[in-house]
Amino acid sequence: MSSTTIDSVLSQASEASPRVYIQEGFRWDQQDAYLFDIDGTLLRSRDRIHYESFFESVRSVMGRELVLDGVTLSGNTDPGILYDAFRLAELDPEHWQPKLEDVLDHMRKAVAAQRDQMNLVKMPGVDEMLAYLQSKGAALGVGTGNLESIGWLKLEVLGVRDWFTFGGFADKFAVRSDMIADAARQARNQRGANASVCVIGDTPFDISAAKANGLPTIAVATGHYSFEDLLEHQPEVCVSTLSALLAQSASINV
Repeated sequence: MSSTTIDSVLSQASEASPRVYIQEGFRWDQQDAYLFDIDGTLLRSRDRIHYESFFESVRSVMGRELVLDGVTLSGNTDPGILYDAFRLAELDPEHWQPKLEDVLDHMRKAVAAQRDQMNLVKMPGVDEMLAYLQSKGAALGVGTGNLESIGWLKLEVLGVRDWFTFGGFADKFAVRSDMIADAARQARNQRGANASVCVIGDTPFDISAAKANGLPTIAVATGHYSFEDLLEHQPEVCVSTLSALLAQSASINV
């Protein structure tokens, strides 16, 4: 997506009437821990560094051109994107599985080498939401389809890395629900076996991964999916932006 398109999307989100749905009885700000997705939830990229790293890494390691036509990107995991691309290309697993870790490692290095060229946009209300949840005593973690070094790097460049004390990443988990399970385990290691954990994400895949682990979701329509698209998947909370959710909470508590 071009920087002009991203700016247009953000402008529309900020100008549109805020929309908030909260399931009756769900206390969204009383959870013990929160797992934040990164892309589309905390930030959007004006650059194509992460995206282009898929093509460059497959080309360098495997000597072939990667085709992502027909592959779901938003809400997928980095390994899952490669799995899906190779499957659609009908590539025999024996030709790519032995090289997968080398491809992923090349991606990590390629993105890190371009740190200074990253151009990231913070989603509305991110700083305020992180501060608010931390003030409530919640543990803040990451639950993302990014590889770990790439995910942390984005958050460092965005200036929000220090809010988070743990993270679930896709290095060992091509399936998103497995990554969320690992992140939830880390949260409960910090806050106790019975700690309540909430997923915050911008895609139906965040919602389904949370449901697969018996976790509630705050769905935020700041990515590629609309408020209506997300609401169809029955998250406990659905909002146009994090700012809108905070604003409603503030008005209720006045």
